[in-house]
Amino acid sequence: MNLTKPVLGLAVGGVPGLLDGLSGFFEPSLAPVMGSVITFSLLKGLLAGIATGYVSQRVHSMLLGIPAGVGIAAVLSLVVILRAGMALFWDIMIPGMLLGLIVGFATQKFGSCQGIGSASAVKP
Repeated sequence: MNLTKPVLGLAVGGVPGLLDGLSGFFEPSLAPVMGSVITFSLLKGLLAGIATGYVSQRVHSMLLGIPAGVGIAAVLSLVVILRAGMALFWDIMIPGMLLGLIVGFATQKFGSCQGIGSASAVKP
């Protein structure tokens, strides 16, 4: 299977994002808002994954790809924190940055560099 970096980032970001949201079931105080927790964690993972994948297409360096993934995920986590409240800062920021680290590594290591147009181009 040969996935482009954005598609790989989408897949790799979505799975940990969903697991992060589902981990909210371990915190009883989140029971009334579990739908929002799962939704926003999944969206955060998907957006961080696809954005990191696009950055990884441009930057072909592990030393730049991983910090880019962490930074993108941290910014998206901050958006969620602003909605959820500062009391949950580290509970949201640490898993978000870990997700960015995983996605940044995976897209640099395993993603394909082929362009979107090259897969569908017809050669005469």
